[in-house]
Parts: sequence; structure tokens; C-alpha cells
Amino acid sequence: MKDLAIVGATVVDGTGSAPAKANVLLRDERIVSVGTQPPPVGAEVIDATGKFVIPGLMDANVHFIAPPPERLLKEEGRYHEMALESAAVALRAGLTTVFDTYGPLEPLVKARDLINGGGAVGSRMFVGGNIIGFSGPLSPDFFGSSPIIGSDTITRINEVFEAGVGADLLWLPAEQVRDRVRSYLDRGLVDLVKYGSSGHQQMDHILFSERTQRMIVEEAHRAGLTAQAHSTTPESLRMEVGAGADLLQHPDASGRHPIPDDLLDDIVRRQIPCACMVQTERYVAWNEAHGIPPMQWLHATKDVNDRRLIDAGARILLTTDAYLTRPELRFTAMAPLLQGDDLLTELGEGHFLWLEAVAERGMRPMDALLAATRNIAEAYGKADELGTVERGKRADLVILDADPLADPRNYRRIADVFKDGTRIDRDALPESPWAEVRDAG
Repeated sequence: MKDLAIVGATVVDGTGSAPAKANVLLRDERIVSVGTQPPPVGAEVIDATGKFVIPGLMDANVHFIAPPPERLLKEEGRYHEMALESAAVALRAGLTTVFDTYGPLEPLVKARDLINGGGAVGSRMFVGGNIIGFSGPLSPDFFGSSPIIGSDTITRINEVFEAGVGADLLWLPAEQVRDRVRSYLDRGLVDLVKYGSSGHQQMDHILFSERTQRMIVEEAHRAGLTAQAHSTTPESLRMEVGAGADLLQHPDASGRHPIPDDLLDDIVRRQIPCACMVQTERYVAWNEAHGIPPMQWLHATKDVNDRRLIDAGARILLTTDAYLTRPELRFTAMAPLLQGDDLLTELGEGHFLWLEAVAERGMRPMDALLAATRNIAEAYGKADELGTVERGKRADLVILDADPLADPRNYRRIADVFKDGTRIDRDALPESPWAEVRDAG
């Protein structure tokens, strides 16, 4: 591969070091050097004078296949295509790496492997498949059954998502849960493990015992994977921490009551990574005025937790829970989720809103950049390859037209995106069509 040099830019390398003028040399998917040395003879040169180079952005929690029941039926057998479209939208918006924490395992793996093998262009995906202990999307855990879909089809679609580690695990002794989880992980398909410490629709229900949760985490670690849990109450979060989870997924979503002081202090003291879904003040105000329970009080409590975690110096990760919104979704079962201003869950837009939201809550600009890059790579055990602009790392970069440390809105001002050293043709990738929904009123 021909050498490529980005010259004249200010590099914010994601290590926490001060920004510095530097040239960045790329070769064979890697960063060869970051410094003042001139580009080698014959290198392709990109003049980035006046621009800013940052690591490729990351999202610690997305869902690339998260449609309503109507679309699950229509697209059955082609779910991987939905994931590929989502990956393209994400990459266009500067997200070079994402972690998909819930979805149908085999379609997600198919999309992941197509991208990794060069058969499609999109964000690098790490996938977890099913949330262990959850049923599929056409179940009470999510959308419920649909009158337009027959029972056999409902069962078939749910099984694609559950992949053998669904809600029937809740009936089993801990040792049998361990065996099922081990069989699931021994397939060698998943990149991370997520289980239910509490329920999804039944947010106030504890799912697995403390003993079982510890066993699930142990199996994840035995397989060399990180473990996290879905938790939505203070005690389910405490159980997740006690089980030894490597990162806490939406710990700020603690239901009706904020995180207890002793638990928050323990999380901060141990610097357990916190994947927090921080909403803009505009959204919080909209939710207060127009939201309906339980989401109304859930978001109010989450805002309290976000402010406390940031003020206390918790190790925060950019997290949106985003999926690909489409114009037709406003006529489906997902319509109640597509309300309000500044939707964090809008793929291709949510991560920009998140960066604005943490600035509103007083997070230092450099800490926000680290939360969107290095912190996520470290939390998922990928820091040897990703997360910073350093020699030897994969050449995932975003070039911005303006300083992101001066104003978080500048993250939107993307001039170029590079993934594995390749300059991405962003114009050839789709944008999120959510603007069409807004324009249609």
C-alpha cells in the first residue's frame, strides 16, 4: 500500500496529551509515525493545514438491527443488510468502531465479517448477540407479539435473536446457566458478553441471582471477553458490580432512585468504566414537559446520575443506544421512541448530541474526547489496536475543520474519515434519513 501522509494538522492524539502540530504517516492500515518528520518520497500527501486530527470516534453501545415487528417480518432473512446500512451511516458520521450490545447474532456476525473482509464499507463492529437472559424482540421483553405475525413466525424470529441464551435460562440452576453460556461462547462468534441483571420492560425485576451473575462473568473471562450487564435499578447495578463486570452499561439509568452514594463512590474509586447515555439539556427539558412514565422519571433520575458521575470523576464512555431510524418507523411500534428533541438514539446523530450534552454538564473538553475514543478502547480490551493516534495503532482517524476542544459542535465538521488507513468516500455512504421524518412533521 502506498504511504499516505497527513501534514500540517493539529493532532489531538487521544492520550490526554496537549494538542500539537504534527504530520501523521499511514502505511498498510497502520500509523507509522506522528511527529515533525517530513513525508517520505513518493507518499500521497494530504494538506491538513488549519485542520484537526483526532482518533476515529467510537460508541460503546449501538444496535445495528433494531427495527419494529413490522420490519422484522418484512426483512426476515436479510437482517445482515440492515446492519450493513447502519454501519455505513455510522462510518459516514465519524464512528470508525462501534460495539453492538444486542441483536441477532448470526446476521450481525455476517455483517461484521463482510466489513472486516473488505466486502462492505462500514464501521468496525464488535458484537455481543443476545443479552443473556432476554427473550427476542417479539416477546414481552421488547415489543410483544404482533397480530399481523403468526405464532410460528414469532417463535422463529425470536429464536434468531435469542441464540440459545434466552429467557428460559431464568428457570435454570446456576450451574446449568453456566453450561449454556459456555456453549454459546464456545461457538467463537461473539466479541463481548452482555447479560440481564434486571429486566427490559420490567425494569424493576432482578433477573439472575448474584451467584449466577458471577458465573456468567467468569465464563466471559474464561473466553477472553469483557462482561457487562443491562441494569435499571440500584440493586441490579450493585449486583453487576459485585459480579465483576468489566464495564457498566447505562449505570446512570437506575430507575426511580439515583445511584446510592456508597455504590457511586465505589464505582468512581475503582474507575469502573461507565457507559452513560447523557442527554442534552434540551431533551431533558422536553422530557420533563412532554414525557410519559416510566420514561419521564427514568430520564430525570438519569440526568441526576450523569451529573454526579461526571462531577465525581467517573471513567465515562460515549454511549447512545443508537439504531438506524427511518421515515417509515413513525408509523410502527417504534413511534413512541421517536419523540422529542435531540434524540440520542438516532444513529449518525446521537454521538454528536452526546458530546454536546457532556459539555453542558461541565465535562472538560479533553475528557469528552477521551470518553469517545481511548476510554472505550480500554474498557473493551482493544487499546493495543484502537483509540489513539499513536505509532503502531490502526489508522482510524477523523480530520475536522475546526477544534473540537473549543466547541463540541465542531465534531460535526468532518473533513475526512480514515479507517484502517483508507480514506473513506463519505459521499458514497448514506446519511441517516431521520431528517426526512422531522421535515415531514
